[in-house]
Amino acid sequence: MPVKILGSADVDQGAVIGDGSSVWHLAQVREGASLGRDCVIGRGAYIGTGVRMGDSCKVQNYALVYEPAELGDGVFIGPAVVLTNDTYPRAVNPDGSVKSAADWEPVGVVIGDGASIGARSVCVAPVRIGAWALVAAGSVVTKDVPDHALVAGVPARQIGWVGRTGRRLEDDGTGLLTCPDTQEKYRVSDSRLTVQEG
Repeated sequence: MPVKILGSADVDQGAVIGDGSSVWHLAQVREGASLGRDCVIGRGAYIGTGVRMGDSCKVQNYALVYEPAELGDGVFIGPAVVLTNDTYPRAVNPDGSVKSAADWEPVGVVIGDGASIGARSVCVAPVRIGAWALVAAGSVVTKDVPDHALVAGVPARQIGWVGRTGRRLEDDGTGLLTCPDTQEKYRVSDSRLTVQEG
């Protein structure tokens, strides 16, 4: 499928946009950014220099994905989400001179396959969001999030586990957790979730 870039979008010629991807009104994709196949970049979203996105990612309206963020396949970034990149943000150096690109070292947010970041959440780099994890809307993530974890709050804390559909897993009374949509079974061990085969 062809790439769709609306006329009001600002996509640098040095960006790579995968087949079937769409970039909507007023979005900006900077030089060196790489988007996989079938991605959707919503109105007013920002994709920073060198950001890497897998296939089938969705970045909703007005989200800010600063470099050097890395998104796996199937990642959902909700409206007005911010992925930061500066541990010690300052506009000026101690001597009052304006900071340049050489005066700081960007750090990124890494998001695993299938994870979702809810609307208006902030992920404070450096941080890793695990595969299939779910960050509730309005959260502030300051620590790594395990695969399949459900986190919420300011700062975000784990409040449960989710399956691949995003639904909260239910305790089935046998020591296993069950996805209400797929009936997949999971076991928690050492604060990690593993799928039970067969």
